[in-house]
Amino acid sequence: MLEAVIVDDEIKALQSLSWELTNLSDEVDIVASFTDAGEALNYLEQNTPDCLFLDIEMPAMDGFQFIKNLKNKDFPVVITTAYNQYALQALKNEAIDYLLKPIDTDDLEETIAKIKRYNAKNLTVGRLEKILLNFNAESQSKKITINTDGKLVFLNSDDILFAESDGNYSTIFLSDGQKILLTKKLKEVNALLPESSFFRIHNSYIINLNKIKEFLKTDGYVVLESNHKIPVSRQKKSDFLDML
Repeated sequence: MLEAVIVDDEIKALQSLSWELTNLSDEVDIVASFTDAGEALNYLEQNTPDCLFLDIEMPAMDGFQFIKNLKNKDFPVVITTAYNQYALQALKNEAIDYLLKPIDTDDLEETIAKIKRYNAKNLTVGRLEKILLNFNAESQSKKITINTDGKLVFLNSDDILFAESDGNYSTIFLSDGQKILLTKKLKEVNALLPESSFFRIHNSYIINLNKIKEFLKTDGYVVLESNHKIPVSRQKKSDFLDML
């Protein structure tokens, strides 16, 4: 059963689409409908339907503004409008489909089929991701979960040598020579790593304390087992020595 929400400021248009969806298939359930965009946003903050049918031409907030204000976007959006010039803009705003009023039954059937395919694909990916995250959280030997390039990477903390900052990006260096680029600041990476074995030794570096081979006091560097030389900032030097 597809749970659908409809947002349209015109009550007749809303009722018409509700009737079409209900009579088209017994697999569609209209769980909520709104003529007020603000009320709809509040509802969608707390609820996640299987799809949203959204009108473009609304007085206080048009459909594209509505999409931008959506905090919860875990469902497909179908744009409905009487004006066909919005088709390209609808697709650019990540709408799954576009229906022109008055809505044709065949077009609506195709849209429902698209929604089902979209939800089936994303449900499978979402379930698998949840299973993997839960498994890792419950594991006695927890791994660090990194989200990068559209995939989850699970790393043993012992395999990490150090992490280096590059502005809004960070790179994790592994013992086997691999590098993993992340769209995260070093502060965010630091929050993922166990405090017992990792230390932010410099504004640009976090090191694995278990991988230190030497500490060059005069030069202010640590040398890792991989022979990487990492600078120790003056501000961090005292705390670093305490950790050792």
